[in-house]
Amino acid sequence: MDKQKTVLIVEDEKNIVDIVKFNLQREGYQTLEAYDGQEGLHKARTENPDLVLLDVMLPKMIGFDVCKALRAEGNNVPVIILTAREEEADKVLGLELGADDYITKPFSMRELIARVTANIRRSAMSAAAIPAASASAMPVAGELSINTDSHQVFRGGKPIDLTQREYELLTFLASHPNKVYSRVDLMEQVWNYGYVGDDVRTVDVTVRRLREKIEADPASPTYILTRRGAGYYFSV
Repeated sequence: MDKQKTVLIVEDEKNIVDIVKFNLQREGYQTLEAYDGQEGLHKARTENPDLVLLDVMLPKMIGFDVCKALRAEGNNVPVIILTAREEEADKVLGLELGADDYITKPFSMRELIARVTANIRRSAMSAAAIPAASASAMPVAGELSINTDSHQVFRGGKPIDLTQREYELLTFLASHPNKVYSRVDLMEQVWNYGYVGDDVRTVDVTVRRLREKIEADPASPTYILTRRGAGYYFSV
């Protein structure tokens, strides 16, 4: 029997915590709650949750700083940012700091549950894939190589620090060289979403971050290229 998954809810509005907690528990998840950023960071470190729902505007420590601290410590727990603001900058900043996803208030419980499930499933799938993967770094193209055992990417023999989502996007595209995928395709294949809205912006941000890390000149990429009006592809 699968171990029950635990979601840490970091949110200072008790009515939101209560309804999210009720719906997650009804879906079979265990929940932990924190009502400020410092408490949220402490519980993320000590309780080892399977996913963190993280509000942006929190007392004591904002959600962005909580996410940044976790990623700086090498903690790759899936993080979904909750933001009450529609500002594009908030969503992009969350992704830049290493969050896996975002959802804008007010949100439907159906959408929230779908995103929690997709992110936990993706994390579990990548963890399960590690033992069966090759232990050596396989050349991909040019100076780029991927060790699918340790989930590490190298350029010219030097390791590159990627987030889990960046790694998954790179390995997906690299395993289908020269095949063009639309943003919707990538949301379904890499993000595990069977639906999309404005979230295709997430793909653009992740591609941009990935290029900044793997390309010698991100403004003139050689690995991940854009086919205008169609999508992205890995060039070999």
